[in-house]
Amino acid sequence: MTIGQSTTHDLDIGDDIVIKRYRSWDRREPHREWAALTLLAEHAPGLAPAPVRADLDTDPPTVVMSRLPGRVLRGEHVSAEQASAMAAALTRLHQAIPTPVVEAVEPAAWGAAAAVTEVRTWADKQPNLGDTPAAHQAYRAGAAWLATTAPDKLTTDPLPPVLGLSDGNHANYLWDDHDRQVRIIDWEDSGRSDRAFELAEVCEHISRVDGTLDAEHLLAAMELTRQERERVRDFRRLLALGWFLMLGPDGPFAARNPAGTLERQAQRVLHLLT
Repeated sequence: MTIGQSTTHDLDIGDDIVIKRYRSWDRREPHREWAALTLLAEHAPGLAPAPVRADLDTDPPTVVMSRLPGRVLRGEHVSAEQASAMAAALTRLHQAIPTPVVEAVEPAAWGAAAAVTEVRTWADKQPNLGDTPAAHQAYRAGAAWLATTAPDKLTTDPLPPVLGLSDGNHANYLWDDHDRQVRIIDWEDSGRSDRAFELAEVCEHISRVDGTLDAEHLLAAMELTRQERERVRDFRRLLALGWFLMLGPDGPFAARNPAGTLERQAQRVLHLLT
């Protein structure tokens, strides 16, 4: 989710390579991206751009990577085949890198503990939600859930960590019509993460309002344990509520989304909390 998110880089896209120049790097974005691409080239080649070279200490820092074929899934009606391909890509990402290797990776820039803290902070501010009755109903339901112990249980991961993108934006997923598979781009916030959190990010990122993605189909295509399913459910509640709280008339994301997004997100929150 990353509150306050904006464009953080410039791209030069060639026939075979992409040159990424970073506008900001306070979260170590170039180092994170280069580390992730290097790990993935070794353990899951073809899933992400291949690293070519990096100038991490210049101003601006630069990473050069291979150009992948395909089109982004943001703004599209994601078909059942594409959702299954997303599930396959995420499964490969989460299983390909040995746990001891992942444990040595720095934590992702955005994760479970930060999400719990930020969503509770936004709820405590009682943001302006306009005059939509569903929005006020969703706020009351969300605030009641945040007051339980469920969010606190999300801050400790009982399962092995995974390399995570830390960004559920559907623009980070490329569909290749030729190979009928999904590849993943934009690793600048990546790091060691919680698998359930990462899956919830994909399901609930606000980019979903630009198209359609059947989150239930995506999750059903993955081999999740009961414990993982329960954690994904609660992370989805948390993240959906976070986006909802920022969509009111005075919220930082209100102007970026189509009319009616607040009410749609309120209904999403109510659905997930039932």
